[in-house]
Amino acid sequence: MSKAIRVHAYGGPDVLAYEDVTVTAPGPGEVQIRQTAIGLNFIDVYHRTGLYPMPLPFTPGQEAAGVVTAVGDGVTSLKVGDRVAYGAGPIGAYAEVRNAPANRLLKLPDSISDETGAAMMLKGLTVSYLLRHTYKVKPGDTILFHAAAGGVGLIACQWAKHLGATVIGTVGSPEKAELARAHGCDHVIDYTKEDVAKRVREITDGKGVPVAYDSVGKATVQASLDSLRPRGLFVSFGNASGPVTGFDFSELAKRGSLYATRPSLGAYASTDEELADLSNALLEVVSSGKVRIDINQRYNLADVAQAHRDLESRKTTGQTILIP
Repeated sequence: MSKAIRVHAYGGPDVLAYEDVTVTAPGPGEVQIRQTAIGLNFIDVYHRTGLYPMPLPFTPGQEAAGVVTAVGDGVTSLKVGDRVAYGAGPIGAYAEVRNAPANRLLKLPDSISDETGAAMMLKGLTVSYLLRHTYKVKPGDTILFHAAAGGVGLIACQWAKHLGATVIGTVGSPEKAELARAHGCDHVIDYTKEDVAKRVREITDGKGVPVAYDSVGKATVQASLDSLRPRGLFVSFGNASGPVTGFDFSELAKRGSLYATRPSLGAYASTDEELADLSNALLEVVSSGKVRIDINQRYNLADVAQAHRDLESRKTTGQTILIP
């Protein structure tokens, strides 16, 4: 028997049950992984609450790292003993042992630890598509990134700076402001004290930014739209404060023919080739030291309910991992 987190009904953190599970031998095209570290992400909350519904019961979790312990028929890319990580599905990472499709796993180089691999995959792949495909950040661009001290934000600020951009980030406290600055954020706006759009206009001499990356949702959509220059792009990729509802497309016209998109990793990594493109870019910036992955919180897998509470109350910064 092995341990895993199971959700039998949607709800608060208390629905995360730590249970015994039976793991079968890996099927064709799969490998079995003994997991050593598991990443914590806000999408896990969306699955737990039913905002993003999953068939019940299910094991949450999108990213983890570990060691291959068995190989199914037809797998030639991996062998027993290989260190691997993943962040592009399928769901089920909150477990000591699991089976996963070999073609969705990334073999970790010696330069990247299991904990770093678990902490960087989903967030790093997200940043890879956001900055390189959703809007291709160029040298000289000035961009707005909300939740700059969060897991995705700290990676994005460093990566955007590496690409030659000036980064404006929003945070909710002086401590988070210092953290964002230490990770490449050129201008930090405390949204609890300052008018975000007004400060963006001041920083950009009234022009606005070409792109606003927004994972906060309901609380920041207005500030994002008001910060964009004409024909700018509003990138909504999360709902930390609640989903954006009743969106009025006439607001895009009022502000100068703005664009809006709701991207997802699944759409940008739908093929093995797309996943390899995102993964290789992530490995390069992390292995080279251009982007560092700081793990600021660790919880035992059995204590995942508390980890969810801390994540939802914005007590966490940077990357958080669960230890099986």
